Amino acid sequence: MATFKIHPIVMGTKIFDHGMMTYQHSYGKPYTIPIYCWYLEGGDKKILVDTGEMQPIISAEREEAIGGKIHTFEDGLALYGLKPEDIDIIVHTHLHNDHCENDYKCVNARIYVHEKELEHIHDPHPLDYRYLEDYILDVEENGQLEVLTGDAEIVPGVRVMHTPAHTEGGMTVLVDTEKGVAAITGFCVIMDNLTPPKEVKAMEMEVIPCGTVVNAYQAYDNILKVKQAADILLPLHEPRFAAIPTIPE
Repeated sequence: MATFKIHPIVMGTKIFDHGMMTYQHSYGKPYTIPIYCWYLEGGDKKILVDTGEMQPIISAEREEAIGGKIHTFEDGLALYGLKPEDIDIIVHTHLHNDHCENDYKCVNARIYVHEKELEHIHDPHPLDYRYLEDYILDVEENGQLEVLTGDAEIVPGVRVMHTPAHTEGGMTVLVDTEKGVAAITGFCVIMDNLTPPKEVKAMEMEVIPCGTVVNAYQAYDNILKVKQAADILLPLHEPRFAAIPTIPE
């Protein structure tokens, strides 16, 4: 069985209210989240999950807030001896801008996206301003996209599960590792969403939906589904991974 090591690389940050992550909970707390590109090391393909921001703000304050270094796309890949043109496969959790801004640099990559994400990036609802089609036009015109309609195997040891929550076409990436199945979530959450504090558990809630959702009930159910499917949980914006070079450790 093919197994992988997962390298979280910080390629951006956002500062906003904690409640943007945790639906109906923890509003009024300033919070800084990292934006990751995940490099999957293993097999004969160079694989990324998402590509981060094109021009991340790199400052001591933001690095202190997340507990790790922030990189440009090129510098982040160079940590592992890679250049953008070396990437064979990109798997997208979704197509909000901060997850796909560097796609165009990966001229040799096949890029996997759910059909609903492609639909929404070209015709977004006014509420979903995070879709910006400029970031996908080049790779679409180059014929680099592989459009998915549901669950699929990408390569042996890496597969996707359609988990609409934060967006309609969200895809959780399930990765076989030496210590079990790791889930890079197909929705924007932190660890609090998957392992809620005791006051939330006391309300008989096993997870907290994303702060921004398409359907709150569906989001709850799909987040719980991911939690039950994996041995290692990798919420898309959990700060603790900014200081962890390799998963499993």
